[in-house]
Amino acid sequence: MPALEAIATYLPDQRVPVEQVVSELGLPPMQARLMRRFLGLGEVRMDPVGTLYDLLAAAMRNLAALRGREEQVRYVLHARAIPVGVPYPANPLRALCEAFGLRHAVSFTVTHNACASGLLALHLAGRLLAQEADPGALVLVLAGEKAFTRDARLVPAMSVFGEGSAACLVSAEGERDRVLSYASLTRGEFDGRLDELPELAARFEREYPELLAAALYEAVKDAGLTLDDIALILPHNVNTMSWQRLCRKIDFPVAKVLLANTPLTGHVFCADPFLNYRMAMTGGLLRPGDRYMFAGAGLGATFAAMVVEH
Repeated sequence: MPALEAIATYLPDQRVPVEQVVSELGLPPMQARLMRRFLGLGEVRMDPVGTLYDLLAAAMRNLAALRGREEQVRYVLHARAIPVGVPYPANPLRALCEAFGLRHAVSFTVTHNACASGLLALHLAGRLLAQEADPGALVLVLAGEKAFTRDARLVPAMSVFGEGSAACLVSAEGERDRVLSYASLTRGEFDGRLDELPELAARFEREYPELLAAALYEAVKDAGLTLDDIALILPHNVNTMSWQRLCRKIDFPVAKVLLANTPLTGHVFCADPFLNYRMAMTGGLLRPGDRYMFAGAGLGATFAAMVVEH
């Protein structure tokens, strides 16, 4: 089973309250009250000067486990929610490989599952390593994007996006954080602009808990476990209300879902699970032998979950 050898993250210093985000997007003040009071959103992090390269480089500099092992990295994957993040021919991913001693590595982006692409990238990393003859081979997974357009700052009636980044080093085998299973469910009928299709948006809101629950159940079943065996869920930070609804539906303690980052960072694209992992580690929320779960959803719509043994 692939293992997550190390995870590093980065958050910009500037804090922007949701009221300012709503104002800048030209939305009525009621939207800010909805986000803060009912969705559990408070602020996002932004770097108005830094580029996508700067954002990802900050997480890579924090990944101490990479230093001295650059030659072992065979692939560098950038998990993105948005297919296009920079104008052609700019290629910050290749520039990062050049700057951090990874020129030899094959690099590409993973965008197919929107904000669930981070989990897809971890799954692909394991698949790629399974084909490597060298047991010491590594894959570097990056996540993080710039909230640079209206669509990249807002999920209507659901969330606001913030900036941040993560870097995860994946090995073919290990004992630290072993991946036990991965499950994803795609429902293409929800691929559309929900703000312009109110009937589709209403249906998506109704079916969202059931579809995400199906991904959670499939992941724990594939790992030979049940939800009762899961010590902690590290979610995507779309909002707190959706996770509270889901927990009621599946009879899972909401206290075992790490939601503390949501009011502090908002939805940080594909980086949410990694940011929550770092918070869990800093807070001593995971013990050796605990089985925990990454979980999230991407518009379009994909629902994903991954079970990991700490």
